[in-house]
Amino acid sequence: MMVITPLVFIIALIVIAAVAGLLGSLVGLGGGIVVVPVLTLVFHVDIRLAVGASLVTVVATSATGASRLVRRGMVNVRLALYLAIATTLGAIVGALLSRAVPTRFLFLLFAAILVYSAVAMLRRRSGDRIEQPRDDRIADALQLHGAAPIGDGGVLVAHRVERSLLGLVLMFGAGVVSALLGIGSGALNVPTMDMLMGVPLKVASATSSFMIGMTAAASAAIYLSRGQIDPILAGPIAVGVLGGATLGARLLTRVNVTVVRWVFIAVLVVVAVEMLQKGIG
Repeated sequence: MMVITPLVFIIALIVIAAVAGLLGSLVGLGGGIVVVPVLTLVFHVDIRLAVGASLVTVVATSATGASRLVRRGMVNVRLALYLAIATTLGAIVGALLSRAVPTRFLFLLFAAILVYSAVAMLRRRSGDRIEQPRDDRIADALQLHGAAPIGDGGVLVAHRVERSLLGLVLMFGAGVVSALLGIGSGALNVPTMDMLMGVPLKVASATSSFMIGMTAAASAAIYLSRGQIDPILAGPIAVGVLGGATLGARLLTRVNVTVVRWVFIAVLVVVAVEMLQKGIG
């Protein structure tokens, strides 16, 4: 049986974090979607310590990748701040509840969330909206609509936000899940904005990347106060995710929307199967 030395372990964490940062920035997941399963399934880290380290990854991903996306006009900032009210409150509630939730339930909840997200994205076969957008008085009053350079040659494409109140309610739930699982709420943010609220996929991914840092920071503070953020785990992960998130932010404006969607789905399905086996077994 191979013995993993501390140096090898730290290098492995940095590499894993780089991959997590790349995927997190590319599809708006926040990196936790990779970090938590690897730490729990491969390195057998307690899931609550893995969640604490993952929340640090989420904050680093958002701070690094989202800043570039904002400068490129990919983020709907008004919409992000509006939805972040609900996700942040949900994250605080989720962090406070985390001690009372059984470990097996966390694995099963993780798998269920991923399966839902994968199915939701499969049902949406195209990044283009066919039907007419619905009127939304709240979105009109708060000027949540926007435009982003997602057309051919970077042409600005406008989008109208709809169902803003329902989206706010669902984002509260996404915040709770984020704090419980350390996945940055991106697995719910992106499908909600993409399918429910009429936001194009690339804009939804970029806006989610901007939001998840605020959400994760709220719950990370509670995990830190409990001693559930281990610097030996969180430090290398934070370092590795910087490079991956930066690369992901650069690629997002160049990658075809269909490729982004299928990367998103593939990651969700693989991780869901692993977490389901862990929860059942």
